[in-house]
Order: sequence, then C-alpha cells, then structure tokens
Amino acid sequence: MNTLQAFLIAVIEGLTEYLPVSSTAHMVFLSSYFGIQEDDFVKLFQVSIQFGAILAVVALYWKKFFDFSSKSVAINFYIKLICAVIPALVLGKLFDDKIEAVLGDPIPIAIVLILGGIILLFIDSRFQSPTVLQEEDITIKKAVTIGFWQCLAMMPGTSRSAASIIGGMQQGLTRHAAAEFSFFLAVPTMMAVTCYSVFLKTYETSQMKGYELILKSNENIQLFLIGNVVAFIVAIIAIKFFIEIIKKYGFKPWGWYRIIVGVFLLIYFSYLK
Repeated sequence: MNTLQAFLIAVIEGLTEYLPVSSTAHMVFLSSYFGIQEDDFVKLFQVSIQFGAILAVVALYWKKFFDFSSKSVAINFYIKLICAVIPALVLGKLFDDKIEAVLGDPIPIAIVLILGGIILLFIDSRFQSPTVLQEEDITIKKAVTIGFWQCLAMMPGTSRSAASIIGGMQQGLTRHAAAEFSFFLAVPTMMAVTCYSVFLKTYETSQMKGYELILKSNENIQLFLIGNVVAFIVAIIAIKFFIEIIKKYGFKPWGWYRIIVGVFLLIYFSYLK
C-alpha cells in the first residue's frame, strides 16, 4: 500500500463511516480495485484510521462531550453511552474471528449492502410519530436497545451508522436525534475497536501487535498519520453533509445509493474481477 492508496482509503473511511452506506464495503472494493495486498498492516490501517473519524465527532460536538456545567446531565450522557456500547464490546470480542473471515468474501458484503438499502427505502414511512426529540430525552433502556441494534453491524456491509439509526428510530427518536446519537455512540464503540486492534490484538501472519506493526517502519508511521488526519477532515465534512440531507430528504437517497453500489459490487466481484 502506497501513500496515494492510503490517502484514498482514508477519504473513503471519512466519507462513509457516519453515513448509512457501510465503510467496510467501500474499503473492500477500493482495496480490491487497486490490488492492495491484504497483509496485517493493511488490515490494521483500515481499522486504526477510525481514530481520526472518532476525533471528528468529538470536535464537532465538543460541547456535548466536555460541557460539565451540569454534572448530572453530563454523567447521564456518559452512562447512556457506556451502557449502550456494552453489547457491541461483548459480542464483538466473541465473534471477532468470524467477522474477519467474512471480510475476505465480498459477495456477502454486497448482498447485505443491497438488503440494507431496501430497508432504508421504507424506514421514513415506518416510523412517522417520533416521541424523542433530543439526546437528553433518551432513557438508559432506549440507549441499551440502540446498542443491541448497533450489533447488527458486525455483519460487514450492514453499516454501524445504519443499524444504530434504525434502532434509534425504532425507539421513537426523530431522524435528527437518531443520527446524532449514532454519532455519539460511535465514539466509545470505535475507540474500543481501535484500541483493541492497535494495543491488544496479535495479528496472525506477523505475530505482532498493532502498535508494533505501525512502528515497524517510518513508512508505516507516515501512512498511519496521514490516514488519521485525512479521515478526521473528511469525516467532519461528511457529518455536516449527512445531517442536512436527512433533514431535507430522509433516508431514501441512501437506500438507493446502497442498492446501486451493492448491485455494482455483486457484478464486479462475481463476473468482472
């Protein structure tokens, strides 16, 4: 993987991480198209650049994360995030190997992308009477339920954002509130995945920890830094863009996008590759 390829992967990560379109599906296609060898560092890179995307949410919503003027409100906010992320932490650890195995087969990813798109076409008409208008109105029970919905994204191609947003709307949140809570929930979820991949996980081929792979060469360090900076900048733009789109048009545009991309990937990996 060269610098240009790392840059493009980071752009895709920043663009798609918070959109309901599956960043995994896009990165799998891009890696295949450029013929990027799926070695341990590439696998680590695709996960570790989520750190830049995480910082984008914290930067955009810094008042939500660091406003301690009302301690009870701040504590309640963090308790909800902690409770909501627990299902993903437990199930993610249990199914980590199975998830990684699916990443090697793009056909199921493309199929899930299409199925998720079909669901998004009808999500707006299905939940038309929201009762929760803002994050402060989300109960811990609702937060945990959304956390379980988020676990559907363990199947690559589902989209963590799509799963948690649908879960939020099923729990009575408005489109806007569901999208924002999905962003907030992404921070502890993705931070846990990134930290595990960088500091705890031993990669099978190299038998090295993630941070050892990063520090292995100056080139790896450079790619890691470039990837996170690019993902951070692009994610900020993507989040603002996404919020405006769902306010005006809902989720149908993303549903059609998923279906079109999914069909293309299905044809590409079945016949054209």
